[in-house]
Amino acid sequence: MQFDDRLATVLRMQAGSERAAHTQFRQLLDLAGTAPDGADGTLLSHAYTRLGELSALIEPIDRAAIVRDPSARLRNPGLVAFLAGQELPVASAAMARARLSEAQWERLIPILPIPARALLRHREDLPRRARDLLARLGVGDLVLPEPPLAQASRLHAPLPASPIPGEDGEEAVFDLDPALEIDSEANEGIGALVRRIAAFQRARKDATAIPANDAPRLPLGEQQEDSARFAPAFDFSTDMEGRIAWADPAVAPMVVGILLGSQAPEAPARADSATIAAMRRRQPVRAGRVVLEGAPAITGEWCIDAAPHFSIPAGHFSGYHGRMRRPAESRASQPAAQADSPADRMRQVLHELRTPVNAIQGFAEIIQQQLFGPAPNEYRALAASIAGDAARMLAGFEELDRLMKLEGGALELEAGSADFRAIVAETARQLDGVLRPRSAGLALTGEDTPCPVALTQGDAQLIAWRLLATLAGATSPGEELRIGITQDGAQAMLEIDLPAAFANRDDLFASAPAAQPQPVTAGMFGAGFTLRLARAEAAAAGGALSRKEDTLALVLPAAAGQAGDKYNKDADLAERIAETG
Repeated sequence: MQFDDRLATVLRMQAGSERAAHTQFRQLLDLAGTAPDGADGTLLSHAYTRLGELSALIEPIDRAAIVRDPSARLRNPGLVAFLAGQELPVASAAMARARLSEAQWERLIPILPIPARALLRHREDLPRRARDLLARLGVGDLVLPEPPLAQASRLHAPLPASPIPGEDGEEAVFDLDPALEIDSEANEGIGALVRRIAAFQRARKDATAIPANDAPRLPLGEQQEDSARFAPAFDFSTDMEGRIAWADPAVAPMVVGILLGSQAPEAPARADSATIAAMRRRQPVRAGRVVLEGAPAITGEWCIDAAPHFSIPAGHFSGYHGRMRRPAESRASQPAAQADSPADRMRQVLHELRTPVNAIQGFAEIIQQQLFGPAPNEYRALAASIAGDAARMLAGFEELDRLMKLEGGALELEAGSADFRAIVAETARQLDGVLRPRSAGLALTGEDTPCPVALTQGDAQLIAWRLLATLAGATSPGEELRIGITQDGAQAMLEIDLPAAFANRDDLFASAPAAQPQPVTAGMFGAGFTLRLARAEAAAAGGALSRKEDTLALVLPAAAGQAGDKYNKDADLAERIAETG
């Protein structure tokens, strides 16, 4: 009651001045940060609402200073989650000042924004299980290794000067050394970018001597027109009215502002009745149909998959996040030149994407490590967040490349031997830390006997993680998935229950965005893509992955020696039984 009385008193105050707003923000922060378990939920909700209103009046740097103050007591996971969603200085201060128990960190970390997770990497006092959870969620050490002494002189060279006006009023040129070498494989993208910038500058200095068509160009979108001519798919988000507010840069100028969910004949976007009904009810849209009119790159029929997005913590509907893709028949009708060697085209796209992302990641790590001089903590925190996002993107590119090679027969898995039962048991134990707070779990049944498969340890771990993490991420609170592992001659089989969320999905291997945030994911492209990748890996190993009613069945070849030993033992046993009559 004492806590409720104090909170109600503070909420009755009027923040009529800047000083009063700062005082009330500090008081609410302290009360919400130390709220007991039995506190009035309605009062706390009002407190978060008032904190949001005060945040609009107080500059982020001032709020961050209040949060970072040694007297601030951040012991409530709800308040920490609220602050983690604010501006970077505030989120950084909250991640540094939060004092939670090990169980509270385990419940909080999976729902934190990715930048906030990256900021937690700098905390050396986190409990061990919280650090392990960050590692499982892909938030590891994001900094470059210490450079060898032989490279120290190059890596600690001064930064190139920024473009500044010259004496004649024209822009000065970067003083870059085109012979700059970067030996590290991770920094190849930066080296290539530096060389192209140097070539561009040399061309500017001697522009009159070089024909315009032959001059080197910066990688600033010279292929954008060709790539957008037949856009196969693009991501987008809408506002509350269903109007596209953001889209992939290649198509954004052509689609931003279009209102989805209309059937009017003159509308630039006309959706089918099922899509319109789902959008009116704020429900997910699955394989909807939309006809767009406008530029040639977007004109025609599209399939739409989208999920409603709701604000936190208020829960207000804020729009849809989704993807549009061309139907198969539309893609087949494109010119033959566009349909040739899709795998080669995709690999080229991935190569073009890796180069700038590698460069961004490299420069972010340089800032974060202060290799070229001191940097403010806010910039270092932002650089760490950018480096984490870049690492996640590069991991996604690797998954795409691996899937194309496996399905195209260009990649084969190495033969080996690994105890698949032990790997599955360890993976289930790791996921238990995420599932237990939701009263969900994975239950491995059957005898605890080794189950050797003809895969290397690394490949077997990858397949197990893709399957178990994908299905575990879709479990509902209180749901338990049973896992059974058996071995029959030359084959080992794993069967796992499908979560209720997958019961009505016709095609488990179809890519679709998650309807709501998942506590754990095995890939950045959704459950369907991850299961498709696991199916391709199983097929490359000589096995299979398929759905059997309400279960997912994985078949892998048994290790050669173990399978032969089993056949010999079975034959010997049969002989002994026959001799004894």
